[in-house]
Amino acid sequence: MGKAPKKRKPLPAGSKMPKGISQQQPGIRNNPFEVKINKQKFNILGRKTKHDVGLPGVSRSKAIKKRTATLLKEHKQRGRSSVFRDKRFGEYDTKLTPEEKMMKRFALERQRNHEKKNLFNLNEDEELTHFGQSLADIEKLNDIVNSDSENEEQGALSAELTAAHFGGGGLLRKKDPSSEKEDISGKPKSRKELIEELIAKSKQDKRERQNQKENTLEMTEKLDKDWKAIQGLLGHKVPKSERKSEAEEKPKVDEYDILVRELGFEMKAQPSDRLKTQEELAKEEEERLKQLEEERLRRMRGEDEDDDLTLKKPKHVSADDLVDGFILDKDDRRLLSYKDGKLENELQEQDENTIEEGSENDEEETKTEEEKSDDEEDDDDDDDDSNASDQHSDIESDIYSDEEAEVTKPNKDAPKAKPKKVLSDAEKKAEMEAAKAELPYTFTAPESSEDLKSLLAGKSIQQQMIILERIKKCNHPSLAVGNKAKLQKLFGFLLEYIGELAVSDSQQLGTIDKMTAHLYDLCQLFPDAASESLRSVFRDAAHEMEEILEVRGHAKFPTLDMFVYLKITAILFPTSDFWHPVVTPTMTYLSQLLIKCPVLSLKDVAAGLFLCCIFIEYVSLSKRFAPELINFLLGILHLAVPTKGELGYTLVHPFRPQGKNAEMLLVSSKQDIETWEKKKLPLHAVTEATESSETERNHFRLSCIAMCLDLLQRCVSLYGELPAFKEIFQPINSLLTNKLQSAELTNQLQNSIQDVLQEIQSKDKCTDALVFEKKKPVPLKLYTPKIMEVLDFTKKQGSSREERERKRLIHKHKREFKGAVREIRKDSQFLARQQISEVMERDAERKRKVKELFNSLSTQEGEWKAMKRKKMKGRAR
Repeated sequence: MGKAPKKRKPLPAGSKMPKGISQQQPGIRNNPFEVKINKQKFNILGRKTKHDVGLPGVSRSKAIKKRTATLLKEHKQRGRSSVFRDKRFGEYDTKLTPEEKMMKRFALERQRNHEKKNLFNLNEDEELTHFGQSLADIEKLNDIVNSDSENEEQGALSAELTAAHFGGGGLLRKKDPSSEKEDISGKPKSRKELIEELIAKSKQDKRERQNQKENTLEMTEKLDKDWKAIQGLLGHKVPKSERKSEAEEKPKVDEYDILVRELGFEMKAQPSDRLKTQEELAKEEEERLKQLEEERLRRMRGEDEDDDLTLKKPKHVSADDLVDGFILDKDDRRLLSYKDGKLENELQEQDENTIEEGSENDEEETKTEEEKSDDEEDDDDDDDDSNASDQHSDIESDIYSDEEAEVTKPNKDAPKAKPKKVLSDAEKKAEMEAAKAELPYTFTAPESSEDLKSLLAGKSIQQQMIILERIKKCNHPSLAVGNKAKLQKLFGFLLEYIGELAVSDSQQLGTIDKMTAHLYDLCQLFPDAASESLRSVFRDAAHEMEEILEVRGHAKFPTLDMFVYLKITAILFPTSDFWHPVVTPTMTYLSQLLIKCPVLSLKDVAAGLFLCCIFIEYVSLSKRFAPELINFLLGILHLAVPTKGELGYTLVHPFRPQGKNAEMLLVSSKQDIETWEKKKLPLHAVTEATESSETERNHFRLSCIAMCLDLLQRCVSLYGELPAFKEIFQPINSLLTNKLQSAELTNQLQNSIQDVLQEIQSKDKCTDALVFEKKKPVPLKLYTPKIMEVLDFTKKQGSSREERERKRLIHKHKREFKGAVREIRKDSQFLARQQISEVMERDAERKRKVKELFNSLSTQEGEWKAMKRKKMKGRAR
């Protein structure tokens, strides 16, 4: 048999467990390997030691206990306001006496009231009170005077009256020797006598009160009269003469004060109606055009408005309709009044008749003036026709809207409507012919270019503009689903029609200029379709030029329609973009034309200069450098100088230093040079040569040289800020200096040459020539050892005292910050656990109550079923 283990002796009462050993249940020993021991090498005086012996989880349990005592308590008391705290001043200050507390509290209260209410009121004094009432109200003495029937002691009964009526009579009340009145014989008064005496006394008192009240009123009225008499003496009136002198002495009103008063009395802005959307405006315009077209067709058929009204079906009228749906525009009732024995109404009618006759005469005069002005406008030029077209067309719908407003709005001042004049057959026939000659107000969108040509054929410029405008309004995209595709096609048809006009007759450029506005509107509505149409035009032209180059080796300048398309592209699309789907390919096409098309005639010179004008317009905003432009202008100037001798510059294709057309612009006739005048080149010179004589051809050559010099001056001002400006314009500078400046030309051309040279010299000073970037020379390789500093990040590097203190504070701040974040995170976790436990407790309590309810309900259900069975059995028996 083994020995039984020894039992541990219990600790005596009041003793504690050793430090680091937890109080556990008897019989359970601590694992020695779980005891945490932090050794300390040296004991230093004054330093708090962190080395301790303990079990794992002891520090955590302490933290939990601390949070339970502080954080959990605050969590449970959150949102409670049952704790009363006296916040009065000095309540917990034992050094202040009660009198000092009261004085300080009174001062703080008055200061608080003053700060809140009277912060900006400097003239308001303190309001003094007496028993809660303001002294200012008490001093007014607003006593209410009672009426005659009211007694001063309202609601109170006198002692005599009470004793007489409720005290058992005069015999039963106690006798007052002082007030007892007896007759001369010494007998006491009877009850009847006492009552009569009491009534007489009450009437006398009432009479006295009435007299006193009347005396008071009389005295008050007298006092008021006396005060009015004295009031005039108190207010001293100044004589009028002195008043005038004082008014003259008054300073003049400042302009600023006048302006402030004017702004104060200025009329405030009134709310306006809502602006209509584009869809609403398009719908109204379509309805207006339809109404005008119906009226035109009615006039063309010779029908009257009354006929249209009779043809309309009558509306259904109910039997209960009172037929009161009318509006009285004017009240025609007049008052009967006589003047000199005649009714004033008759005089007014005579005046109205004279006014109507005068208005008719004025209308006839205005009509004659309008007819004269119309005749004068018919004799004007195309510009006047265009202005007239703007007045008569419906491009601006404000005119029609104003006319409709005048028709629909009743005018009170207008004369009475006259009976409608019956037209004769001849007048009706003339009206029908005039209606047939008018343009229709509604048009369907053309389905092909032939339809558009048929609509515009034989029409004047004004009528063509009106037709295009009405097509756009009647087929607005917001009116129907397919209108968008129709207007997109219209852009292509109109572009094709403009090209045909340019090719067929160069005199139609005014029409093309006006049609560009409609192209711009359609381009704004459908930019994708417009860009695709123009790209297809230039794509086909470029392919055609490439095919000609493959066959012949050289191409011709395009016709006038392509020049018009190039100009329209610059108007419709932005030319300053870095890359644009329409403008960028167009500029490439322009460059190819200036390079690939040789100059073989004066017509080609004019075409090339026109292309240079368009090219400068394309690059004017972006200032993009175009070498083809500079080379072409240099070649044009080369055609005006003799080819003998050295050139001093280099020519590129399509120009040659020598050849058949090397001196195409050279003028040798001095007479033609002297008779030449500077003019602009006509546009039709691009397509056909109009010079019949040699003199006209020489004048044309000089005009080309002048235009080339103007374009060069524009290029110099455009590219003056380029770094390579000197190299770019050096050939032109040498040509002008060595060749053209010494040639026999007119003074105008010589002045133009001098202007170009001065412009080049002024820009040349502002820019420097291109040079290579200066670089530091690379040194030779040496065998000197490369010394690198080795940093040991485990040790602190040497630095100043301030730097070490700064680093120490940064390290301490970082450590404290981490500790604070860690404690906040632990607090959040503690509160989250507490909230979860509360939720679980509430859920368990709710489940318990629900379970109890179900149990009680099941018990009641069982009892009810048992009772039901008993009743059933009793009935069965």
